Amino acid sequence: MSSKSSDSPGAGPQVDSPCRRQCCLDERDICLGCGRTLAEILEWGQADSPRRRAICTAAEARLQQRPGFP
Repeated sequence: MSSKSSDSPGAGPQVDSPCRRQCCLDERDICLGCGRTLAEILEWGQADSPRRRAICTAAEARLQQRPGFP
């Protein structure tokens, strides 16, 4: 997650997609590359910066819980 310019006043810095181009969904529809759920991936384009930060935080937590995560 990195910051760029603001996408709307008061929303904070723009949040880049956590996509790692290793897209493959597991049996729970969670991406093995970025850790987002399918619903979060579909929501991303319309999400504001606070929501995108929340998605990134949840996705990172999912990845860290995955067995074999470096």
